Amino acid sequence: MQIPIDDEFLTHCEQILEGLSVEQWREIESDDMFQSPHYEGGFDATEDAFCFSYFDSDHGELWFPLTLSEIKEAVAGEIKSIEARRARV
Repeated sequence: MQIPIDDEFLTHCEQILEGLSVEQWREIESDDMFQSPHYEGGFDATEDAFCFSYFDSDHGELWFPLTLSEIKEAVAGEIKSIEARRARV
């Protein structure tokens, strides 16, 4: 399932790009560092990516990972949507 990249998610992406390297993110990993009405996530050192849950209007949960490089591409407008899958319950 594709999730369009919206302003709400871009706010998280911009916070992520405030200067930490992947190595620094690994040291402060947190699965819920970023929270907003539709998104919750953080850096996962096992995945070596930012892992987010997206909560849709039907209260369903979708899950997706993005690397730091993909976050940069999202902010630059090079990525318009994200491939997500239903979260395992």
